Amino acid sequence: MIEPRLNYVPCPGFAAKNNPAANAASGHRMAYWEWNGTGNAAHPHVIVCVHGLSRQGRDFDQLARVLCRHARVICPDVVGRGYSDWLADPEGYQLPVYAADMLALLAQLHAQAPIATLDWVGTSMGGLIGMAICGQPGLQLPAPVRRLVLNDVGPSIEWQALARIGQYLGAPVHFATQQQGADALWAISTSFGPHTPEQWLELSLPMLREAPGEGWQLHYDPQIAVPFRALTPQAASDGEQQLWQLYAQIKAQVLLLRGAQSDLLAPETARRMQANGPCAQLVEFAGVGHAPTLVAPTQIEVVERFLLAGDAA
Repeated sequence: MIEPRLNYVPCPGFAAKNNPAANAASGHRMAYWEWNGTGNAAHPHVIVCVHGLSRQGRDFDQLARVLCRHARVICPDVVGRGYSDWLADPEGYQLPVYAADMLALLAQLHAQAPIATLDWVGTSMGGLIGMAICGQPGLQLPAPVRRLVLNDVGPSIEWQALARIGQYLGAPVHFATQQQGADALWAISTSFGPHTPEQWLELSLPMLREAPGEGWQLHYDPQIAVPFRALTPQAASDGEQQLWQLYAQIKAQVLLLRGAQSDLLAPETARRMQANGPCAQLVEFAGVGHAPTLVAPTQIEVVERFLLAGDAA
């Protein structure tokens, strides 16, 4: 079975309001998982898969095993998650820092082997990062993003979904066993849709890390919740307008995936995304809320067909 290789990229610091000089000078490392099933470590087609708010790059294992037979597949652990560094200042856990880290990653990948074709798969937060990357024409990318998969996310995010996520994000929890941790994760993730116990355990194990003397805990910095909880409805509304501007400027072909029961991506938002900007192609998955995990073969097939189809529109 194909397995990924863990790599790291140095990322720049950020200018925080409370101490801009110190934060700008201090960088961090972002981990990423590289999948190579083609036998060509310098394959010119790169697909970047970016996870959701409290998740990590191994979420894409099933999808990556399929796609890596045709391309170089890169699945980063966004800073503060998985094997990436934790930030000293939680103010950095926001979209501008995440997007800057992705630019550093793309630059390193391009230096290792030139990128000729670049695609992006983003689940929830990963989709927002993708919009930030694709919606700013002035960014220095190795190649323009050709195809963009937005998995259950758009410029407008329903406030009740943010409130639901805020109830558990960053909570200080410990588990006696990995299975107990997987069960706890399922209790807050049933909206992901049906999974076998084996599928869910495979998704959950990378979410857990051993804490000496304390059992197991979640594999992310609890401080990622700080800027999230500081978000107000007014700030969310202002950010929404900026995201619609980014979306309007996207030149990539866009596939929009939606869980039919999603509380984060409203049907009205999906319809607006179909009619404006890059005019996304919409595929909905029955029996799923926020967000499809791209583990089920039917979900993987939709993404594979979109990314690996011929260049003709």
